[in-house]
Amino acid sequence: MRLAVCAEMVFTELPFTERVRRIHEAGFDVELWDSRTKDIGALKATGAVFSSMTGYTAGSLVDPESADEVVRTAESLIPTALELGVSRMVVHPAELIDGHAARPVYRSSGPMWITGARTLERLGRLGEKYGVTFCLENLNTILDHPGIPLARAKDTLALVAAVGHPRVKLMLDLYHAQLGEGNLIELVRAALPHLGEIQVADVPGRCEPGTGEINYVAVARALAEAGYGGTVGMEAWASGDSGAALEAFRAAFAVPALHTGVKE
Repeated sequence: MRLAVCAEMVFTELPFTERVRRIHEAGFDVELWDSRTKDIGALKATGAVFSSMTGYTAGSLVDPESADEVVRTAESLIPTALELGVSRMVVHPAELIDGHAARPVYRSSGPMWITGARTLERLGRLGEKYGVTFCLENLNTILDHPGIPLARAKDTLALVAAVGHPRVKLMLDLYHAQLGEGNLIELVRAALPHLGEIQVADVPGRCEPGTGEINYVAVARALAEAGYGGTVGMEAWASGDSGAALEAFRAAFAVPALHTGVKE
């Protein structure tokens, strides 16, 4: 497993490029949110490996009136992704403005499912054209994102599986899944064939692993035993010192020898 850290949420007292540099020097890949506000040249100069970034800026995946905007803005961001070497572009089930539902909807409908699948298919074709993968992220509607339809992990997984495109995967956020659904180990096992990346933070508080109720050591062991070799990203606030938070994350996912079965 490769480990990445979201630069939006740690070392927040520092300029953004310096946050990226610190994460890179600590041996992690880097996750970004909105790339439009960043100095792309300066980020490239850090030498960091960029794991993922936000992959659209407007529109709703499940709304036929604005789904075209998802695809249009996704394509507009692809040059930046390619310049930074980002392979995964993250989309959500509906439009977010400052983290909140742009047009809150509290009940999903059949047309939403159909529109969501069709929009993901279009993104898959776009990804195939440019060599990037679009990852649909699950969200929790209990605390952070009320009014987002089809946001649960079981819904996003169902959409990605139904589309069945190699350039459409799941960004499985275990913080959101714990708040909304739980049963994380069985969830990651079920999602394994469709995973693009996994994101983690603890509950409550959305801080680094070890600060809440989730047994991330057990989750990491289950992932290793299942043969997951992809990226796990810490999209979490630091509960205190950011450097210590990164080391706690590293320790939680340090599972040597499980891939080979060698005893230490």
